[in-house]
Amino acid sequence: MKILASIVIGLIAALHLYIAWFEMFAWTTRGPAVFSSFPAELFEPTTAMAANQGLYNSFLAVGLIWSLFIKDREWQRRVATCFLLFVAIAGIFGATTVSPRIALVQTVPAVIALLLVWLGRGR
Repeated sequence: MKILASIVIGLIAALHLYIAWFEMFAWTTRGPAVFSSFPAELFEPTTAMAANQGLYNSFLAVGLIWSLFIKDREWQRRVATCFLLFVAIAGIFGATTVSPRIALVQTVPAVIALLLVWLGRGR
């Protein structure tokens, strides 16, 4: 269970690294194709805002990656839980404010990882 939890946490971290890259470096080039309902003329003026969001996504990724390197199992579980809850809550907020699809991309995997982390407790 611990190995599966670590794999899912790693995948979620990779997703947030991709989101961070996208928001920080590809917002104006790839953004219009990804967010086709967002007016194309607004991508340039919102570059700083997107980069700020990207920085926060990189913090989520780094926290999840950090949890994978903690040797003490209880602290590893606590740090992973903290950052997975951050991801899940961010996904819920994004789903209610931007698109319900965000819950599928962020919240569902984070909840699955949380279940795996806590089901593997004590092993």
